[in-house]
Amino acid sequence: MFRDVTARFGGPDLPWQAPPPERGGGDADEPDMARDPPRYRAIFISDIHLGTPGCQAGPLLDFLKEHDSESLYLIGDIIDGWQLRRRWFWPQSHNDVVQKLLRRARKGCHVVYVPGNHDEFARHFLNHNFGGIDVVEETVHVTAEGFRLWITHGDYFDGVIQHAKWLAYVGDHAYEAVLKLNRHFNSLRARLGLPYWSLSAYLKLKVKKAVNYVSDFEVAVANEARRRGYDGVVCGHIHHAEIRSIDGMLYCNDGDWVESRSALVEHHDGRLELVFWQPGHAVEVPPSRAVETV
Repeated sequence: MFRDVTARFGGPDLPWQAPPPERGGGDADEPDMARDPPRYRAIFISDIHLGTPGCQAGPLLDFLKEHDSESLYLIGDIIDGWQLRRRWFWPQSHNDVVQKLLRRARKGCHVVYVPGNHDEFARHFLNHNFGGIDVVEETVHVTAEGFRLWITHGDYFDGVIQHAKWLAYVGDHAYEAVLKLNRHFNSLRARLGLPYWSLSAYLKLKVKKAVNYVSDFEVAVANEARRRGYDGVVCGHIHHAEIRSIDGMLYCNDGDWVESRSALVEHHDGRLELVFWQPGHAVEVPPSRAVETV
């Protein structure tokens, strides 16, 4: 089945077809769930965009090495099929991310993959299991305190994606251009000894139309979660990490691994928290912005 997917991209075999020699350690480097209690109860990540130059595969690998969990939710746009159809880009570090995820599943972590719009090809394989990873359209995560969180990528609530997909492709080209500028900008900051800073995320929060788009998206997703009877929702898609209450509904967005290097984590006591990864350490969201599921 995955050969069909590869044919659509027009590139070589994807890493789970013919795994290359693993770099950065094998199964021995992955904690064994039966032996080593994981650091978190659950980790939620999305919008990795493997297959693009903007994907921050190295920092993600570092994050995964330091953060293990009982469950790992991959909430869409893990592989960027849109970009791969235009130009094949798949360095070894992207193979390493896929192998890391497969090793995590082999070691007992419950790994769930919810495809998004950029990896919509995977929606042809819903309700299948590949290498220990469950592929589903959406799912529900129950926290340690019994709160039911709806897990969805979120692209179904994007009017541009649903009603003007051609415009979404145009926007994708423009976004890639901004990310390219962002990479050069941060290369200069690194030479000056300054930390990573996302120019694209800054623009997203300063341009009025972008701010309105993000707000409308969040409200739409929260309202649908309420209509379905859930206690909250975890999504991705808009690359804007956030935990907040929307009219009494818990809304969580785990961000991305292109701009913000962020993940949502659930502690063993049920607390939800955003973690932003910087080289060598993680920066947790200040308590004033974190929301406990109580």
